[in-house]
Amino acid sequence: MKHLNFIHVINSYGKRVILFLACCLFFVLTSNAQVTSSIDTTKIKIGEQITFKVEVDADTTDLVVFPEGQTFGPLEMIESYKIDTTKNEAKFKLIKTYGLTQFDSGSYKIPKQKIIVGTKTYFTDSLHVEVYTVAVDTTKQSLYGIKPMIEVEKASSDWWIYLLITLVALGFIAFLLYWFIWRKKPLTEEEEIAMLPPYDRAKLALKKLDESNYLQRSELKDYYSELTFIIRKYLDEKVYDRALESTTDELVGRLNLLRDANQIELSTSDINNIETILKRADLVKFAKSAPDIELAKIDRNTIDVEIDQVKEALPEPTEEEKLLDKQYKEEQELKKKRRKIILTVGASILILIATYVGFGLKYGFKYVTDTIIGNEAKELLEGDWVQSDYGVPPIMISTPVVLERIELQAIDSTQQLKRTAFAYGDVNSSFNIGVGTTKYNLQEGEEIDINGAVEETIKSFENNGARNIVVKREQFITPNAAEGLKVFGTGEFPTDVEGQYRSGEYVILIFVSDDKSVMQKIALVWNNKDEYTNDIMDRVLNSVELKKVEE
Repeated sequence: MKHLNFIHVINSYGKRVILFLACCLFFVLTSNAQVTSSIDTTKIKIGEQITFKVEVDADTTDLVVFPEGQTFGPLEMIESYKIDTTKNEAKFKLIKTYGLTQFDSGSYKIPKQKIIVGTKTYFTDSLHVEVYTVAVDTTKQSLYGIKPMIEVEKASSDWWIYLLITLVALGFIAFLLYWFIWRKKPLTEEEEIAMLPPYDRAKLALKKLDESNYLQRSELKDYYSELTFIIRKYLDEKVYDRALESTTDELVGRLNLLRDANQIELSTSDINNIETILKRADLVKFAKSAPDIELAKIDRNTIDVEIDQVKEALPEPTEEEKLLDKQYKEEQELKKKRRKIILTVGASILILIATYVGFGLKYGFKYVTDTIIGNEAKELLEGDWVQSDYGVPPIMISTPVVLERIELQAIDSTQQLKRTAFAYGDVNSSFNIGVGTTKYNLQEGEEIDINGAVEETIKSFENNGARNIVVKREQFITPNAAEGLKVFGTGEFPTDVEGQYRSGEYVILIFVSDDKSVMQKIALVWNNKDEYTNDIMDRVLNSVELKKVEE
């Protein structure tokens, strides 16, 4: 009985183990992606297309990232086709196709391509391709001389769009300034009346008084207030400049004094008429007197006559007075012109400040300032970059300017066959880019001294005045999966001013070919306190790719 129980336990346990192993196997089969690659042909003629296909079987929840850009060196990608997706139960089958070509004959190897599926990274197999030349039958095809060089027009840019926008903005601002400041605006009724001579203004005021309804409504106080203001205003402008604020007795006394001094030819009866009306108006305004409506009309006509009498009594202006009056008008016009100029300048300054603040809040004040006054690093960062190959085998890198070739002498002619370098700037510049390729002639068992190459570069920094250099190391992988050594750190680098140093960073990338015969090196040095040079170097580092050396 115990034996049967033991067998039953063993059978039960075995079933559980088998079930567990089956679940694990199912999990592995369903969770692992499959990546395969293939080409439609391994032999082409120069310029013909190779179809490179990558097939990925992955879960529907996995994110798949295919390589983009020129990652197929030494072959050139001429087209990247859309991903073809098919679903099979809980999996997706993704097919990505690329069109590749090569314009030089030879034997080439398509490097491994990096495929990211979910959180895992896969690499395709490297594939060999033979590129053959095209045979030319010179007996059937005539040969011609080399054609002369022709000038090619420079590619057009969008500078005219920015110029047009600027001109439109300036035109709009100029229109606003003209419309609100310099334009001769139509005069209002009050302004037109103010432009009239004092006599015409007084006559017009009497006419408007006749059109009012003061007398019809028996509003004698308002009527006499307007009437006396008309005569006082006229006298204030033509006879006595304090006629408006003077009392009746003071004004009449001043008129008598001017008459006695022969400064105004006004009769005693005219002065008495003015005095009578002014005193009657005082009684109406302050003593609540109520004269007859007809008397009020008579007083109005009397004031009309007296205004004419005052005009006749005033002496003709002398030439000197006329000249002073002309100068006064010219001064007034000049004041108006100056006021317009001040308003224009002030408005322009406010518009510039508002524009600067607006763009500063959106893009940053430093960016706007550097755009206005100019910043070399910013212009290089935002300009047209150059993507080129340097050295043999080539190092592919994007830079804001083309690197210049520098011929170097071999350090040890018994060890090095050839050494080429390309560079821009130096350690004193805001940033320096150097690219070099060295091909060695090593004996069996010898290896390239990578540490020596690093020390040589660091030593060159120090020989050019750098100090306090901090050295760090880590692995570096390019977008096309080439692995190398990254040496980086900080230091103090000399400036153009003797004795002064600035904080800076450097990066040294070193790659060694599979056959251990070629070393490729990239050295970058820049001012890490400048955000533009930081962005430039980040972009340069992210663009580094290289072709693997054929074994």
